[in-house]
Amino acid sequence: MPSFHDASSPEDLLTGARLARTALGRGELVVIPTDTVYGLAADAFQPAAVQRLLDAKGRGRQSPPPVLVPDFATLDALAETVPDAARKLAEAFWPGGLTLVLQARASLSWDLGETRGTVALRMPDHTVARELLAATGPLAVSSANLTGEPAARTAQQAEAMLGDSVAVYLDAGEVGADTAPGRDNGSTIVDATALPDGPLRILRQGVIPLVQLEAALEGAARFESDA
Repeated sequence: MPSFHDASSPEDLLTGARLARTALGRGELVVIPTDTVYGLAADAFQPAAVQRLLDAKGRGRQSPPPVLVPDFATLDALAETVPDAARKLAEAFWPGGLTLVLQARASLSWDLGETRGTVALRMPDHTVARELLAATGPLAVSSANLTGEPAARTAQQAEAMLGDSVAVYLDAGEVGADTAPGRDNGSTIVDATALPDGPLRILRQGVIPLVQLEAALEGAARFESDA
């Protein structure tokens, strides 16, 4: 049976965070709140745990999970290089609803799926998530839902879909906000792997619209949308 913990109670959150760290260390799954949607988290450096995450969602290895990071130092530790335009976006929107796809360091001993040498990185703007990440290090985190179903905005919605496949649920109430038509309520995903010479590509229109991304760049790079 999974354990369910109320993040609004300091004592229950302390217990839940401790159990979450233990569960992640054992290769189990944890549901955590983020600023956009609830996330299904696993230790990014345990391939069996990442596979468990994919299995719980009903997703194949061709859809590797993003990695959440606690700080900018971890961005530099996981990405082979961070081009100037990508760093400019991270500085403008992190912590927040921007996921950056970059070339991963070849030396990393992980297996997130069929990444083709890339990694999708985000720093969430949620205290519970950030504090857990500070204690655990980077986590593989995908939206806490079954593939094809709406992303969970409450821990109860996540539990209804994922059930006993998760060891610990951290409940921080409803998260995220309704977005404009045509945009997902998850993070905006930007592929920066073609930099510095090629364009940025929007892989998913999320909570940060294109106009804000372009304004932050001040002409430093151009966008080509796949979304």
